Amino acid sequence: MDRSENGSESGLKLAEDIVPIGEFKAHLSERLRELRARRRPLVVTQNGRATAVVLSPEAFDRLTYQARFVQAVSRGLEQADAGEVMDHDEVFRRVEAQLGKPTRTKRR
Repeated sequence: MDRSENGSESGLKLAEDIVPIGEFKAHLSERLRELRARRRPLVVTQNGRATAVVLSPEAFDRLTYQARFVQAVSRGLEQADAGEVMDHDEVFRRVEAQLGKPTRTKRR
């Protein structure tokens, strides 16, 4: 998630990104509004230990998309290692069987 050194999606800034639960509760609305602008997670602590990480919806979507992508690539690599592959012509035959042959459009 590290993108730049100016704070945008970079690593945690300890003074800004880790907050005790009491302070988090006292300033909840403000902290939630800041999430999108900060583009970094907020770590909430309880008794000196991290107990929660709060993300903006966009950051959560990015993380889940990345996880699904990595999982799909891993699954594909496992299938390739197991010899579960098909050649180009077979792929097109299957696609055409499901969707039909592509229609050509006239160019002007």
